[in-house]
Amino acid sequence: MEETPPRPAHASPPFPPPPRVFSPMPARGTPSPGATGPGSGPGHAPAHLSTPPGPPVFSSPLRPAAVPFRATPASPHPVPFAAGYFSSSSSNATATTTVSLPTSSTPHFLNGAAMPHGDLAPAPSALQGDGLDNPYVQFSAHKVLRQKKLLNALSLGFGALVSPGREVSPGPDVVERDPRHCLNCGAYVNLYCDILIGSGQWQCVICKKLNGSEGEFLVSSKQDLLQWPELTSTTVDYVQVGNRRPGFVPVSDSRVSGPIFIIIDECLDEAHLQHLQGSLHAFVDSLPPTAKIGIITYGRTVSVYDFSEGAAVSADVLPGNKSPTHESLKALIYGAGVYLSPVHASLPVAHIIFSSLRPYQLSVPEVSRDRCLGAAVEVALGIIQGPSVELSRGIIKRSGGNCRILVCAGGPITFGPGSVPYSVQHPNYAYLEKTAMKWMESLGHEAQRHSTVVDILCAGTCPVRVPVLQPLAKCSGGVLLLHDDFGEAFGVNLQRASTRAACSHGLFEIRCSDNMLVTQVIGPGEEASPDSHETFKHDTSFCIQMHSVEETQSFSVSMETKGDIKNDFVYFQFAVRYSNMYQAEITRVITMRLQTVDGLSAYLASVQEDVASIIIGKRTILHARTASDAIDMRLSIDERVKDIALKFGSQALKSKLYRFPKELASLPECLFHLKRGPLLGSIIGHEDEKSVLRNLFLNASFDLSLRMLAPRCIMHREGGTFEELPAYDLAIQSNAAVVLDHGTDIFIWLGAELAAQEGQSAAALAACRTLAEELSEQRFPAPRILSFKQGSSQARYFVSRLIPAHKDPTYEQESRFPQLRTLTPEQRARLTSSFIHFDDHSFCEWMRSLKLVPPEPS
Repeated sequence: MEETPPRPAHASPPFPPPPRVFSPMPARGTPSPGATGPGSGPGHAPAHLSTPPGPPVFSSPLRPAAVPFRATPASPHPVPFAAGYFSSSSSNATATTTVSLPTSSTPHFLNGAAMPHGDLAPAPSALQGDGLDNPYVQFSAHKVLRQKKLLNALSLGFGALVSPGREVSPGPDVVERDPRHCLNCGAYVNLYCDILIGSGQWQCVICKKLNGSEGEFLVSSKQDLLQWPELTSTTVDYVQVGNRRPGFVPVSDSRVSGPIFIIIDECLDEAHLQHLQGSLHAFVDSLPPTAKIGIITYGRTVSVYDFSEGAAVSADVLPGNKSPTHESLKALIYGAGVYLSPVHASLPVAHIIFSSLRPYQLSVPEVSRDRCLGAAVEVALGIIQGPSVELSRGIIKRSGGNCRILVCAGGPITFGPGSVPYSVQHPNYAYLEKTAMKWMESLGHEAQRHSTVVDILCAGTCPVRVPVLQPLAKCSGGVLLLHDDFGEAFGVNLQRASTRAACSHGLFEIRCSDNMLVTQVIGPGEEASPDSHETFKHDTSFCIQMHSVEETQSFSVSMETKGDIKNDFVYFQFAVRYSNMYQAEITRVITMRLQTVDGLSAYLASVQEDVASIIIGKRTILHARTASDAIDMRLSIDERVKDIALKFGSQALKSKLYRFPKELASLPECLFHLKRGPLLGSIIGHEDEKSVLRNLFLNASFDLSLRMLAPRCIMHREGGTFEELPAYDLAIQSNAAVVLDHGTDIFIWLGAELAAQEGQSAAALAACRTLAEELSEQRFPAPRILSFKQGSSQARYFVSRLIPAHKDPTYEQESRFPQLRTLTPEQRARLTSSFIHFDDHSFCEWMRSLKLVPPEPS
């Protein structure tokens, strides 16, 4: 949902509203020799954790770029816990919530300050790291400005990116009991709480009220508090014992535990079908033997394939012009057919089914072919909810738990429920599209209620009517992806979609101290209804119902303060409750604190430019729903950058120009990339493509968001080394190969001089291809990897994403792109003569057009 809260009265420019191991790191706290050792606290047992693969290896260190980047790390492998323990899995999706919160209670005293109670023991200082290295939460600044007027400035803003379902190794401490709440506000006990060791009472850091612990924290010395993980770690996973299955051992592949239904468009031409068949064969071969699969095709009818017939291809056919009746579903579920079968028993049959698919025979345009996708998804959901859905080893899951539907679509829904007319020129198209969107949204919510994620993977040149398909994917917790064809990238995404660890029934809670308010949340969820979670007497939490809980998603949380802050620290608590793939109830609690400062320079020095850029980017893209909206948002970026310079910068001597604050030097360049790039610019022509990209960006993790915002440019050097460079067109040198990573696309560009040398160009291309695959090894969605030579028609996709710095004076080019100094005069002349001049501004020209001095390169 999207709701804009009332804004403070202060003046502002017209911007859119905004598991188990004690860590040896000091921030987590290492018990002293006299303290209870790791694992000796209540409910502790050793866990065996896998090690994540390292980042891509380069032949030589990359040189720093003008704009800092963060490489996208390969995500860790699933963490297999010993008997009785559960992996805390995770995910990605779509929605927006914008809500104001009530004020927190006035703090009674500072955490850790001297108190009149003789037995009050503040949490040990060695354990009170601020948690700024927390892998789940990244703040836009590591300090909080006390002055309300500047902290609440909409142009820069303050907030955090939260990835509550992220998988890390080693994981959080795991506690096998229910969490302990503050009875006043509902916050969780944490390492920053003051403990009355004489009585066992603890003081909440959010509302400052005292709470009893039923004698649990009644200890003789503060060192004895080290035995409780929640009092020593910033992040704790609680496994609720009442819902845990004692002695349960996870299946060998923890990422695929529920059934997967593959729904295939049978209206494809021969070329597309051949590519799709290849991708489907490879997909089922990649699945673990224990995974259950089902296959459905759809056109004018819905065909549900039966695995019980062995080598013969057999399917039950249902009409596609209406929703399946209860009787027809009952006949399927209780009949003799087998529609969901383990891979180890059905792999040969699945290959036969895929090979038996035939191209569309009638001479009807692609867009006018009858496709009843809505009815096909309803049939799949009906079968998933039936009694045949069970886990291996005789453990029955509750209705539809953690299932996935993968749709392979080549055109729009034009038949049956959720359909639209063939042509957008239909006189009632707008009304019928709106009706179809509402129906698909309802179907998505129905899938989400049964913990079934619907991913829609489209390919080909036929328009698929994205506005109709998007609500189904979004509301179920899935994604909608567009591909050029059903080839390599489609096949990779099919495999990665199936292995995303999807957890269900997620509830995300945010609590802040010291009058901090959550003003906007952007991410894969919607505001939770009051009856969906427990409430407390003075609960100021902001609760979001998550569509799914996956590793590849994040929430952008914007915050403001109701007044000037007087305390030394501000506390933030993020908690997510969800059911994992084994139906264990997990509560992950993340508590962090930030120091408050009076000085503007100290605050600006603590700003994390990458995080701030992403939060600003998501707040901007949220309002770019149409082409005209995108134009408005490009103008809003100009106003935002000017306002940041006016509020936080300084006026240049003897000039009317303002200097951008040096502490934020890379921020305007990131926003310039956003303004020019595919999310807002004119690089991509079709609105459907832009809509899909924007939805991905709004829900994407930090790493993918950063790459989609500002591309990363890497040049291949002689000898097989790589050098990172600013994403400027000065990199397109004819004797070099360049890799440009823009999140959902990776481009490999070969200079004409290099391409003419057959042996060298082949080696360079192979090295760049390997690098591209390493950079995107675990990324979802998998990017397109395109390669082309200088001067080719496709090269424009690459060049258009680079800042046209060739228009700047020579001294400015060398200052921002030092690699130019290594070129010979002849190479420099060839580079200069290769540019085609357009009206696009360079970054420096853009800054000067805003009456600002371009910041010095970092």
